Amino acid sequence: MTEKYDSLKLKNQLCFPLYACSKEVVRRYKPLLEEIDLTYTQYITMMVLWEKQEMNVKELGADLYLDSGTLTPVLKKLESKGFITRKRSQEDERNLIVHITREGAALKEQAAEIPDKMGGCVNLTSEEADQLYQLLYKILDRVTG
Repeated sequence: MTEKYDSLKLKNQLCFPLYACSKEVVRRYKPLLEEIDLTYTQYITMMVLWEKQEMNVKELGADLYLDSGTLTPVLKKLESKGFITRKRSQEDERNLIVHITREGAALKEQAAEIPDKMGGCVNLTSEEADQLYQLLYKILDRVTG
């Protein structure tokens, strides 16, 4: 028979290992990202921009699962470093467009080895990594959809 409060035990929470793993993985990124003068949130923002070059802030926030209150200071810092520009859309001034600069694009070369270095830290087989990836995105889809 289960106790009334078993669901409150930390070991019974799915959210805790997700939180702890996320925190530890981001901690492992830190020294690698310091070499290119980025925080983790700045890094994932740049990853999207390396792929898409230009997009509006709302779309960028959706891609990163970040609200504007979190994303705005990140974008301001990236702009102050010269990696992006932010400008109002000429078609609709309510839309703020983020564009990667030449310096921001060049940073991609410096960041190219980071995923492989991080893969070594996690130490999963490719099958395990694929399963985890699929499960995490399944959770994201369900909690955000």
